[in-house]
Amino acid sequence: MRSGRSRPFTDPTRPRPGGARRVTRRVPRRIRAAAVAAVLALAAAALGTPALRAPALASPSSVPLSPRPADLGAPDPTAEPAAVVRDPHGPREPSDTQVRNVDGTNVVFSYGEVTPAFDGWSRHEPTRRYLSLDRPWRFRYDPADQGRTEGWQQPSLDDSDWDTIAVPSSWDLHDNDGWAGYDSADFGKGGALRDGYAWYRTTVDVPASWRDTHVRLAFLAASYSADVWVDGRWVGKHEGGNTAFALPVRDALRPGERATIAVRVYRRASYTSYDGTGEQVSDDHALPPGVVDYWPYAGLTRSVWLEAVPATTVAKVLLDTRDANLDARVVVENHSGQDFHGFVRVDPGRGSNGRPARVRVDVPAGGVAVPRATIPIPHAPRWSVERPKVLTARATLVGLDDGPALDTLAATYGVRDIAVDGTRLELDGRPLFLKSVNWHEETDRSGRSMTKAEYDHELANATELRANLLRNAVYNRHPYVYDWADRNGVLLMDEWDTMWVGTVSQQLQTESYGLSRALALATAWNNHNHPSVILWGLQNESTIDPDGAPVYRAWLTQMKDAVKTVDLSDRPVTWASSSSWDPAFDLADVVGFNEYFGYFYGTNEDLGPTLDAVHRNHPDKPILITENGTWSLPGQHGPPTEAGTEEWQAANFRAHWDQVTARPWVAGYAFWLLKDYKQRAGYNEEYNALSTMGMLAWDGQTRRLVFDAFRDARPPR
Repeated sequence: MRSGRSRPFTDPTRPRPGGARRVTRRVPRRIRAAAVAAVLALAAAALGTPALRAPALASPSSVPLSPRPADLGAPDPTAEPAAVVRDPHGPREPSDTQVRNVDGTNVVFSYGEVTPAFDGWSRHEPTRRYLSLDRPWRFRYDPADQGRTEGWQQPSLDDSDWDTIAVPSSWDLHDNDGWAGYDSADFGKGGALRDGYAWYRTTVDVPASWRDTHVRLAFLAASYSADVWVDGRWVGKHEGGNTAFALPVRDALRPGERATIAVRVYRRASYTSYDGTGEQVSDDHALPPGVVDYWPYAGLTRSVWLEAVPATTVAKVLLDTRDANLDARVVVENHSGQDFHGFVRVDPGRGSNGRPARVRVDVPAGGVAVPRATIPIPHAPRWSVERPKVLTARATLVGLDDGPALDTLAATYGVRDIAVDGTRLELDGRPLFLKSVNWHEETDRSGRSMTKAEYDHELANATELRANLLRNAVYNRHPYVYDWADRNGVLLMDEWDTMWVGTVSQQLQTESYGLSRALALATAWNNHNHPSVILWGLQNESTIDPDGAPVYRAWLTQMKDAVKTVDLSDRPVTWASSSSWDPAFDLADVVGFNEYFGYFYGTNEDLGPTLDAVHRNHPDKPILITENGTWSLPGQHGPPTEAGTEEWQAANFRAHWDQVTARPWVAGYAFWLLKDYKQRAGYNEEYNALSTMGMLAWDGQTRRLVFDAFRDARPPR
């Protein structure tokens, strides 16, 4: 994705619909230079020479800071701003994510405990207790970073004069009734341009029955980072705006009493001011480290809950299905002061045609054990795009007397194999062509805090398009998306927040800070059991350093090793490179790159020779176009040679599709993108900062011509 993605390289004074004059900012020199560099790199690949390599088309850089408003009211983008608020970092990412080998299984730990399953947002186990915190919270901006010193985390604070905000939601839409579509008059209203810190507070009555349990506070997302206090006691910090996390809070709670939960959420400013003159703001510790061209929604954007589990609990169930067996690894964690001895019963689930197994488990006090059950399921139905059969396994923890359940945890799965065989990507041994669509997770009404009905509406477009894969471009999606894809037979390429990462940040992440590795581990761990997830995407358009790219290669290797360490099914890895001559493609299982021939550079016809050159360079690997697309204004029509018309957008797609599908060693093509999307990269503010590259308009209903063209495009196999 490019920060100039929907900036046309055409006459900026071209009339817009209705006769109004379209005012388009000049394309920044850095973006134009990067586009030229991409042309040269792709040309070099077509010629079969390594002389030129493309940098990322938008890599973050350090910029001087200037002020921003310090009042509690709405920001004035034309006002003289106060200093940009910076959130400090420690020597390592705050969750202390680690992998430990326990009984032959690699287990992910964060905050000193096993990273648990996050199914409590939708499914409740009978052995556990849950308290949903999805409700109105007290809310206040903290632009001067005064809240902590003034005790805003303390239960004694009188917050009766604070505002209220719904959780989940983003503060971008606070005091803003939706984004108002393409109406630029609403640009920047409400909390859309509020950066820095904001505080959330709520109270909860903790049941007395929780005294002998282990309690964790789970967040599906807090963007970008969050510090959390319970009754004035700091219990942890999370960084990474789209990844679930859980904090152990038992020692901070008093069962039978009321508790105050306070969360300070931080979002880094994108620019020092939003009047068109501001400098970009970057942070080499953060991911992404600089300005990106999607909207970085802020706040408690997904569900929050308290979960009380037995002192000895099933923290996670890992499932893999190969060789006609269900390989079940049950991660049992003992939070008590006494050793535990008992059994784990694993039921492969109704419809699996497999029999339950019982395995002995012994867990020392304060320790972890991973009993393993191998259950034959030779007659289980297969999961496929055409017949997505989802099964549910259940692990039950019992004592030595084999008595009642002490704890249970269910996990869904599907029986399928994904593999690479030469230039073929295969699902259950059959060659797979990925007719793919990129997408962003947002609606006008809800931002990134979408309702189930909104997800159902958005995702149904994928099936109507006859697409078989959605690329979860550059961040984790809500768990509902993965469940939906499992049930509906839609494949997923899953990613985390490593977009436009520069060389300095890559080296910092690899050698010391470790956030990119932590997010890779969290992604592979949390989404491990989903049959719909078939590819891990390591990064998007990040900088490639010169002289063999040692920094870039080390960074990719670390993330690849992370996902391979915990993924029992060994899914292929790929990434969305900015260059067809990426010097690290030897590390990829599937060669993936973004291309915008005929839009940002070159002509549509340049794609075929480039694909041929990539195939010559990597003759034993499948190739995937991870992005390609152009833009059009909804309802603007004209000849297919006129930029910005729906006909031009559709014609460009057909030209690229025909060249891709004519080559049997190309495993797929991903259109950019499903629907128009919001961005804070500073372009298209005359359209309320909406990029107009979607097959659908921002309303999620109005179709451009390219929608039908993509739907009717026939895969080669």
